[in-house]
Amino acid sequence: MTESNQLLFFFSALGAFNGFLLSLYFAIHAKKKIFTNYFLSLLLLVLSIRIIKSVFFYFNPHLSNIFIQVGLSACVLIGPFLFLYLKSYAEDEKPNWAKHVIPYIAAITILGYFYPYVEHREKWRTWIISAISAQWFIYIILSIKYILPVIQKIKEKESLRKIDVWLLSIYLGVTFIWLAYTTSAYTSYIAGALSFTFILYIIVLLLVFRNSKESAFFQEKEKYKNKEIDQKTLDLIEQKLSIIIEKELFLNPNFTLDEAAKELKVTKHLLSQYVNEILGKSFSNLVKEYRIEKAKRLLETEKNYTIESLGYDSGFNSKSTFFTAFKTITGLTPAEYQKTHSK
Repeated sequence: MTESNQLLFFFSALGAFNGFLLSLYFAIHAKKKIFTNYFLSLLLLVLSIRIIKSVFFYFNPHLSNIFIQVGLSACVLIGPFLFLYLKSYAEDEKPNWAKHVIPYIAAITILGYFYPYVEHREKWRTWIISAISAQWFIYIILSIKYILPVIQKIKEKESLRKIDVWLLSIYLGVTFIWLAYTTSAYTSYIAGALSFTFILYIIVLLLVFRNSKESAFFQEKEKYKNKEIDQKTLDLIEQKLSIIIEKELFLNPNFTLDEAAKELKVTKHLLSQYVNEILGKSFSNLVKEYRIEKAKRLLETEKNYTIESLGYDSGFNSKSTFFTAFKTITGLTPAEYQKTHSK
């Protein structure tokens, strides 16, 4: 092995090894054990198994076939664990992980038993690996749903929370590694380098976020725990929220949680907790709903303005943002809604 290959092997293997350590960290040593961390732990684990198999096989072609089979089989769980991790953060209820994990484990185990890699290499290299790659890609597509709010914030030039940066990084990292394995003839080189870069980036994010004065990113979902709002305060905030609608404060494209809290004369933290826990949505989604209701009224009554201009008049700062939000909330495009409901 040449000196350059030794260096590449070292960094590639180090990336996979660090992945194992991070997997162990999120499974055991996280300060607050949130269910989502276990999905992240398992995601990093199967990614590391797949990566280290490729690294060792590239530098040692005579590697045991059973090790190769285990490494390839691990890929069948990368997509599901990515999906479950993002879904568990986006939704309050624990996802039904069994239906996304057990059938694939059973299927790959049965295939491995009846078609072991050592005796059926061609079958594995053609249709089995292709099927696993397609399944991984399908879960990448399904996971986009939980990244769209972050992408929307970037489009609207809103500031990203730590958790937004974290989730987007995990999603993009897994996607790029999938691309490396499916589009390049030099997967060990590319995926090895990618994995090292990805794991190193995740470690840096982890250290930066942990040293921040704000709550750690993996604790963010439980930030309101044991801080229930009393009924009197609930009623007061409910009454005050109507001020946003009455004054149409949401028509300001740059209307923020801070501005809302000042207008309603409540703390930012209390308003955020109310919207998240009681209404079950984010503040930005609440404002979007107010804007869509305004847009619906305009679409029903105004005939002399373009649909795009009505979007701006409803508080949206771009045509694409308006159309996307309207379709998501109503199930119709603005044009379809206007055609159906115009008076």
